[in-house]
Amino acid sequence: MHPCLTCGACCAYFRVSFHWSETDPALGGPVPAELTEPFDPHRVVMRGTWEQKPRCVALDAEIGVRSRCSIHPQRPTVCRDVPASWEFGEPSPQCDKARIAWGLPALTAADWRWRDGAANDDDSNPDDHDNDPSTPLPPIRAA
Repeated sequence: MHPCLTCGACCAYFRVSFHWSETDPALGGPVPAELTEPFDPHRVVMRGTWEQKPRCVALDAEIGVRSRCSIHPQRPTVCRDVPASWEFGEPSPQCDKARIAWGLPALTAADWRWRDGAANDDDSNPDDHDNDPSTPLPPIRAA
């Protein structure tokens, strides 16, 4: 199972701000405007993420147990741009920081071994970042 499906820490740790145009359907913006609020003249934030204890309004989760984004196909670019640590062969400082803040261990390359040889990982199923899932994972480094 993808580690993000049992996490949700980043969605309950960071302020999610992005350009308002991502909420304008006329400009191709997929993010539902009703889930955002103004931040400054050029940016909006996902509701709930500008609070002292942030939690995105689109997050359906029990942090560290189960997690899903209720608007995953329509999520903002900033959300798409934060990879899970080691998903693509290197750590993600944002992922690590959020997980540690929630008392979860940082992900390691070993957390991705479930993907090795998965029947649905072939060249016809690239991930959200257009990476080829058939590319082998890097070796696990000794701790």
